[in-house]
Amino acid sequence: MRLILLGPPGAGKGTQCKRIVEKYGLTHLSSGDILRAERAAGTALGRKAQSYMDSGALVPDDVIIDMMAGAMQKAAGGYVLDGFPRTVAQAEGLDAALDKAGQTLDAIVNLVVDDEVIARRLTGRRSCPVCGAVYHIENLKPRVEGQCDKGCGPLVQRDDDKPQVVRARLKTYHEQTAAVVGYYQRRGRSVVEIDADRDIDDVTTALFAELDRLAG
Repeated sequence: MRLILLGPPGAGKGTQCKRIVEKYGLTHLSSGDILRAERAAGTALGRKAQSYMDSGALVPDDVIIDMMAGAMQKAAGGYVLDGFPRTVAQAEGLDAALDKAGQTLDAIVNLVVDDEVIARRLTGRRSCPVCGAVYHIENLKPRVEGQCDKGCGPLVQRDDDKPQVVRARLKTYHEQTAAVVGYYQRRGRSVVEIDADRDIDDVTTALFAELDRLAG
């Protein structure tokens, strides 16, 4: 099974992707995670991407397309794409990569959430720079305020979760990424929309119901 999970930053794509992976045995390919790993490792790609990521802008399409195409080739058992494609150019590049590999997408899912909800979710998020665990100051608090539950040390607010960057990320999403949905619809592809402004488990239930229907 090969899937795309679309939606604004903070819609819960990462959480739902992990659950999809567990249920269907797929590989989770997150463009954000791959880029952050490259940046942490100090690779040429990481250094090139850093300035774009810190400001909330998009990394150039050609860099992302090449990176994701390589990751897709390694995911022999199927995959769910998270954070890619983010622009129409990336969607076109993905289609070209799929055509070259003789593959097709099984489903395109779009998580829908209001901007105000997204802003509260992102600006309240805190993460552990050591183990990567994620918390929230309102609805997923650590046992000790400001400290990772695993004993790693202080939690931090990622640069791209700060209010001014969140505003830029949402602006970028509406200007560029939301057009990806229209791209697939114009090509006659069905895009499944899931209301993601509700309990995480309820979102998962709705998502699995759609995927099971499509798989059946």
